Amino acid sequence: MISEKQFNKEIGIIIANAIREDVGDGDHSSLACIPEDATGTAKLLVKEDGIIAGIDFALQVFDYVDPGLEIDVKIKDGSHVKYGDVCFYVSGNSQSILKAERLVLNAMQRMSAIATKTNKFVKLLEGTGTKILDTRKTTPGIRALEKWAVKIGGGENHRFALYDMIMLKDNHIDFCGGVVKAIEQTNAYLEEKSLDIKIIVEARDLDEIKKILTTKGVYRILIDNFNYEDTRKAVELIGDTCLTESSGGITLDTIRQYAECGVDYISSGALTHSVYNLDLSLKAV
Repeated sequence: MISEKQFNKEIGIIIANAIREDVGDGDHSSLACIPEDATGTAKLLVKEDGIIAGIDFALQVFDYVDPGLEIDVKIKDGSHVKYGDVCFYVSGNSQSILKAERLVLNAMQRMSAIATKTNKFVKLLEGTGTKILDTRKTTPGIRALEKWAVKIGGGENHRFALYDMIMLKDNHIDFCGGVVKAIEQTNAYLEEKSLDIKIIVEARDLDEIKKILTTKGVYRILIDNFNYEDTRKAVELIGDTCLTESSGGITLDTIRQYAECGVDYISSGALTHSVYNLDLSLKAV
Protein backbone atom coordinates (compact mmCIF):
# COMPACT_ATOMS: atom_id res chain seq x y z
CA MET A 1 0.00 0.00 0.00
CA ILE A 2 1.11 3.57 -0.53
CA SER A 3 2.70 5.49 2.35
CA GLU A 4 0.96 8.22 4.31
CA LYS A 5 3.36 10.71 2.77
CA GLN A 6 2.40 9.66 -0.77
CA PHE A 7 -1.29 9.68 0.12
CA ASN A 8 -1.05 13.21 1.52
CA LYS A 9 0.77 14.26 -1.63
CA GLU A 10 -2.13 12.91 -3.72
CA ILE A 11 -4.62 14.91 -1.63
CA GLY A 12 -2.55 18.06 -2.12
CA ILE A 13 -2.53 17.52 -5.88
CA ILE A 14 -6.32 17.05 -5.90
CA ILE A 15 -6.91 20.30 -4.00
CA ALA A 16 -4.53 22.38 -6.11
CA ASN A 17 -5.90 21.03 -9.38
CA ALA A 18 -9.54 21.42 -8.33
CA ILE A 19 -9.07 25.03 -7.27
CA ARG A 20 -7.19 25.75 -10.52
CA GLU A 21 -10.02 24.19 -12.50
CA ASP A 22 -12.81 25.97 -10.64
CA VAL A 23 -11.39 29.41 -9.89
CA GLY A 24 -9.19 30.11 -12.89
CA ASP A 25 -8.31 33.82 -12.99
CA GLY A 26 -10.81 34.66 -10.28
CA ASP A 27 -14.25 34.07 -8.74
CA HIS A 28 -15.80 36.99 -10.58
CA SER A 29 -19.25 36.42 -9.07
CA SER A 30 -17.86 37.15 -5.60
CA LEU A 31 -15.35 39.76 -6.74
CA ALA A 32 -18.15 41.71 -8.44
CA CYS A 33 -20.51 42.11 -5.50
CA ILE A 34 -18.75 41.28 -2.22
CA PRO A 35 -16.23 43.70 -0.68
CA GLU A 36 -12.70 42.35 -0.40
CA ASP A 37 -12.67 42.77 3.38
CA ALA A 38 -16.18 41.43 4.02
CA THR A 39 -16.45 38.62 6.57
CA GLY A 40 -19.13 36.06 7.31
CA THR A 41 -20.01 32.60 8.57
CA ALA A 42 -21.45 29.58 6.79
CA LYS A 43 -22.60 26.17 8.00
CA LEU A 44 -22.33 22.74 6.41
CA LEU A 45 -25.93 21.49 6.49
CA VAL A 46 -26.93 17.83 6.13
CA LYS A 47 -30.03 17.27 4.02
CA GLU A 48 -30.04 13.47 3.89
CA ASP A 49 -29.33 10.66 6.39
CA GLY A 50 -26.04 8.79 6.02
CA ILE A 51 -22.39 8.59 7.06
CA ILE A 52 -20.54 11.90 6.82
CA ALA A 53 -17.13 11.87 5.17
CA GLY A 54 -14.77 14.61 4.03
CA ILE A 55 -14.71 16.86 7.09
CA ASP A 56 -10.93 16.57 7.36
CA PHE A 57 -10.61 17.12 3.62
CA ALA A 58 -12.73 20.28 3.90
CA LEU A 59 -10.37 21.59 6.57
CA GLN A 60 -7.46 21.16 4.16
CA VAL A 61 -9.35 22.92 1.36
CA PHE A 62 -10.22 25.91 3.54
CA ASP A 63 -6.62 26.14 4.74
CA TYR A 64 -5.35 26.01 1.14
CA VAL A 65 -7.72 28.76 0.01
CA ASP A 66 -7.24 30.98 3.08
CA PRO A 67 -5.30 29.96 6.22
CA GLY A 68 -7.16 32.72 8.06
CA LEU A 69 -10.50 30.92 7.90
CA GLU A 70 -11.70 29.44 11.20
CA ILE A 71 -13.62 26.16 11.27
CA ASP A 72 -15.68 24.95 14.23
CA VAL A 73 -16.23 21.22 13.70
CA LYS A 74 -19.38 19.81 15.30
CA ILE A 75 -19.49 16.32 13.77
CA LYS A 76 -16.49 14.13 12.90
CA ASP A 77 -15.85 11.97 9.84
CA GLY A 78 -17.50 8.56 10.07
CA SER A 79 -20.43 9.74 12.17
CA HIS A 80 -24.04 8.88 11.37
CA VAL A 81 -25.85 12.07 10.39
CA LYS A 82 -29.47 12.95 9.79
CA TYR A 83 -31.40 15.66 8.01
CA GLY A 84 -30.85 19.03 9.68
CA ASP A 85 -27.50 18.26 11.32
CA VAL A 86 -24.76 20.89 11.08
CA CYS A 87 -21.29 19.39 10.61
CA PHE A 88 -19.23 22.56 10.94
CA TYR A 89 -19.21 26.33 10.81
CA VAL A 90 -16.63 28.22 8.78
CA SER A 91 -15.94 31.89 9.52
CA GLY A 92 -13.74 34.53 7.94
CA ASN A 93 -13.33 36.27 4.63
CA SER A 94 -16.56 35.89 2.65
CA GLN A 95 -14.84 35.69 -0.72
CA SER A 96 -12.60 32.89 0.56
CA ILE A 97 -15.54 30.88 1.87
CA LEU A 98 -17.28 31.12 -1.50
CA LYS A 99 -14.12 30.22 -3.39
CA ALA A 100 -13.82 26.97 -1.42
CA GLU A 101 -17.55 26.16 -1.33
CA ARG A 102 -17.96 24.07 -4.49
CA LEU A 103 -14.88 21.91 -3.98
CA VAL A 104 -15.86 21.22 -0.38
CA LEU A 105 -19.41 20.27 -1.34
CA ASN A 106 -18.53 18.21 -4.42
CA ALA A 107 -15.96 16.20 -2.48
CA MET A 108 -17.98 15.75 0.70
CA GLN A 109 -21.16 14.74 -1.11
CA ARG A 110 -19.36 12.00 -3.03
CA MET A 111 -17.19 10.89 -0.12
CA SER A 112 -20.24 10.68 2.15
CA ALA A 113 -22.12 8.62 -0.43
CA ILE A 114 -19.21 6.18 -0.65
CA ALA A 115 -18.83 6.00 3.13
CA THR A 116 -22.57 5.42 3.52
CA LYS A 117 -22.62 2.60 0.98
CA THR A 118 -19.47 1.03 2.40
CA ASN A 119 -20.96 1.06 5.88
CA LYS A 120 -23.99 -0.89 4.63
CA PHE A 121 -21.66 -3.65 3.39
CA VAL A 122 -19.68 -3.56 6.64
CA LYS A 123 -22.83 -4.02 8.71
CA LEU A 124 -23.84 -7.06 6.66
CA LEU A 125 -20.42 -8.65 7.27
CA GLU A 126 -20.53 -8.31 11.06
CA GLY A 127 -19.64 -11.56 12.81
CA THR A 128 -18.20 -13.28 9.74
CA GLY A 129 -14.55 -12.17 9.94
CA THR A 130 -14.69 -11.12 6.26
CA LYS A 131 -13.63 -7.59 5.31
CA ILE A 132 -14.89 -5.44 2.44
CA LEU A 133 -12.36 -4.04 -0.04
CA ASP A 134 -12.58 -1.33 -2.66
CA THR A 135 -10.98 -1.59 -6.13
CA ARG A 136 -9.29 0.63 -8.75
CA LYS A 137 -12.72 1.35 -10.27
CA THR A 138 -12.56 4.95 -9.13
CA THR A 139 -13.12 8.37 -10.67
CA PRO A 140 -9.92 9.41 -12.51
CA GLY A 141 -8.04 12.09 -10.62
CA ILE A 142 -9.75 11.68 -7.23
CA ARG A 143 -8.93 8.09 -6.30
CA ALA A 144 -7.36 9.17 -3.01
CA LEU A 145 -10.61 10.84 -1.93
CA GLU A 146 -12.74 7.84 -2.81
CA LYS A 147 -10.47 5.35 -1.09
CA TRP A 148 -10.31 7.65 1.94
CA ALA A 149 -14.12 7.57 2.03
CA VAL A 150 -14.14 3.76 1.99
CA LYS A 151 -11.92 3.75 5.09
CA ILE A 152 -14.19 6.29 6.80
CA GLY A 153 -17.14 3.99 6.09
CA GLY A 154 -15.39 1.08 7.81
CA GLY A 155 -14.03 -0.71 4.74
CA GLU A 156 -10.48 -1.59 3.74
CA ASN A 157 -8.41 -0.37 0.83
CA HIS A 158 -7.22 -2.76 -1.88
CA ARG A 159 -4.08 -1.71 -3.76
CA PHE A 160 -3.98 1.99 -4.51
CA ALA A 161 -2.65 1.73 -8.05
CA LEU A 162 -0.66 -0.45 -10.42
CA TYR A 163 2.60 0.18 -8.61
CA ASP A 164 1.95 -0.91 -5.02
CA MET A 165 0.70 -4.47 -5.56
CA ILE A 166 0.83 -7.01 -8.39
CA MET A 167 -2.50 -8.41 -9.51
CA LEU A 168 -2.39 -11.11 -12.17
CA LYS A 169 -5.83 -11.12 -13.78
CA ASP A 170 -7.29 -13.08 -16.68
CA ASN A 171 -5.69 -10.97 -19.41
CA HIS A 172 -2.25 -11.14 -17.80
CA ILE A 173 -2.58 -14.91 -17.50
CA ASP A 174 -3.82 -15.37 -21.07
CA PHE A 175 -1.25 -13.04 -22.62
CA CYS A 176 1.52 -14.73 -20.66
CA GLY A 177 0.48 -18.26 -21.60
CA GLY A 178 -0.98 -19.68 -18.41
CA VAL A 179 -1.32 -18.99 -14.69
CA VAL A 180 1.74 -20.98 -13.54
CA LYS A 181 3.97 -19.29 -16.10
CA ALA A 182 2.62 -15.87 -15.12
CA ILE A 183 3.39 -16.44 -11.43
CA GLU A 184 6.84 -17.86 -12.09
CA GLN A 185 7.77 -14.96 -14.35
CA THR A 186 6.42 -12.49 -11.80
CA ASN A 187 8.52 -13.99 -9.02
CA ALA A 188 11.59 -13.83 -11.26
CA TYR A 189 10.83 -10.19 -12.13
CA LEU A 190 10.47 -9.20 -8.47
CA GLU A 191 13.76 -10.91 -7.60
CA GLU A 192 15.57 -9.28 -10.51
CA LYS A 193 14.26 -5.81 -9.63
CA SER A 194 14.68 -6.33 -5.83
CA LEU A 195 11.04 -5.39 -5.30
CA ASP A 196 9.00 -6.31 -2.23
CA ILE A 197 5.48 -6.28 -3.68
CA LYS A 198 2.67 -8.68 -2.81
CA ILE A 199 1.13 -10.86 -5.53
CA ILE A 200 -2.59 -11.47 -5.99
CA VAL A 201 -3.70 -13.97 -8.62
CA GLU A 202 -7.17 -14.23 -10.11
CA ALA A 203 -8.66 -17.71 -10.51
CA ARG A 204 -11.51 -18.37 -12.92
CA ASP A 205 -12.29 -21.94 -11.83
CA LEU A 206 -11.24 -24.63 -9.37
CA ASP A 207 -8.71 -26.14 -11.78
CA GLU A 208 -6.92 -22.79 -11.98
CA ILE A 209 -6.82 -22.62 -8.19
CA LYS A 210 -5.16 -26.03 -8.08
CA LYS A 211 -2.52 -24.78 -10.51
CA ILE A 212 -1.91 -21.65 -8.45
CA LEU A 213 -1.38 -23.78 -5.36
CA THR A 214 1.55 -25.56 -7.05
CA THR A 215 3.47 -22.26 -7.12
CA LYS A 216 5.09 -20.09 -4.45
CA GLY A 217 4.91 -16.45 -3.49
CA VAL A 218 1.17 -15.81 -3.90
CA TYR A 219 -0.20 -13.55 -1.18
CA ARG A 220 -3.90 -13.81 -2.02
CA ILE A 221 -6.07 -15.71 -4.49
CA LEU A 222 -8.93 -13.82 -6.08
CA ILE A 223 -11.88 -16.19 -6.41
CA ASP A 224 -13.61 -14.40 -9.25
CA ASN A 225 -17.23 -14.91 -10.32
CA PHE A 226 -17.65 -18.22 -8.45
CA ASN A 227 -21.01 -19.42 -7.16
CA TYR A 228 -21.46 -20.16 -3.45
CA GLU A 229 -20.73 -23.88 -3.70
CA ASP A 230 -17.55 -23.45 -5.69
CA THR A 231 -16.43 -20.60 -3.42
CA ARG A 232 -16.68 -22.92 -0.43
CA LYS A 233 -14.72 -25.58 -2.31
CA ALA A 234 -12.09 -23.01 -3.26
CA VAL A 235 -11.68 -21.89 0.35
CA GLU A 236 -11.24 -25.51 1.44
CA LEU A 237 -8.65 -26.14 -1.29
CA ILE A 238 -6.64 -23.04 -0.41
CA GLY A 239 -6.77 -23.57 3.34
CA ASP A 240 -3.99 -21.66 5.10
CA THR A 241 -1.76 -21.49 2.04
CA CYS A 242 -2.69 -17.86 1.40
CA LEU A 243 -5.48 -15.35 1.87
CA THR A 244 -8.72 -15.48 -0.14
CA GLU A 245 -10.83 -12.82 -1.82
CA SER A 246 -14.19 -13.09 -3.56
CA SER A 247 -15.27 -10.69 -6.28
CA GLY A 248 -17.52 -10.36 -9.29
CA GLY A 249 -20.96 -8.78 -9.07
CA ILE A 250 -21.36 -9.29 -5.32
CA THR A 251 -24.20 -7.12 -4.00
CA LEU A 252 -25.81 -6.16 -0.70
CA ASP A 253 -28.18 -9.09 -1.26
CA THR A 254 -25.44 -11.68 -1.76
CA ILE A 255 -22.44 -10.47 0.26
CA ARG A 256 -23.38 -12.24 3.49
CA GLN A 257 -23.65 -15.61 1.75
CA TYR A 258 -20.24 -15.18 0.13
CA ALA A 259 -18.75 -14.20 3.47
CA GLU A 260 -20.21 -17.32 5.06
CA CYS A 261 -18.22 -19.36 2.52
CA GLY A 262 -15.16 -18.43 4.59
CA VAL A 263 -13.32 -15.91 2.41
CA ASP A 264 -11.03 -13.38 4.07
CA TYR A 265 -12.03 -10.48 1.82
CA ILE A 266 -14.75 -9.44 -0.59
CA SER A 267 -13.97 -6.71 -3.11
CA SER A 268 -16.59 -4.52 -4.74
CA GLY A 269 -16.11 -1.87 -7.40
CA ALA A 270 -19.64 -0.66 -6.67
CA LEU A 271 -18.39 1.01 -3.48
CA THR A 272 -16.89 3.76 -5.61
CA HIS A 273 -18.35 3.55 -9.11
CA SER A 274 -22.06 3.29 -8.33
CA VAL A 275 -23.11 5.82 -5.71
CA TYR A 276 -25.48 8.79 -5.55
CA ASN A 277 -24.15 11.88 -3.80
CA LEU A 278 -25.37 12.55 -0.26
CA ASP A 279 -27.28 15.85 -0.20
CA LEU A 280 -25.30 18.55 1.63
CA SER A 281 -25.21 22.33 1.36
CA LEU A 282 -23.11 25.23 2.63
CA LYS A 283 -25.38 28.01 3.82
CA ALA A 284 -24.59 31.52 5.06
CA VAL A 285 -25.57 32.02 8.69
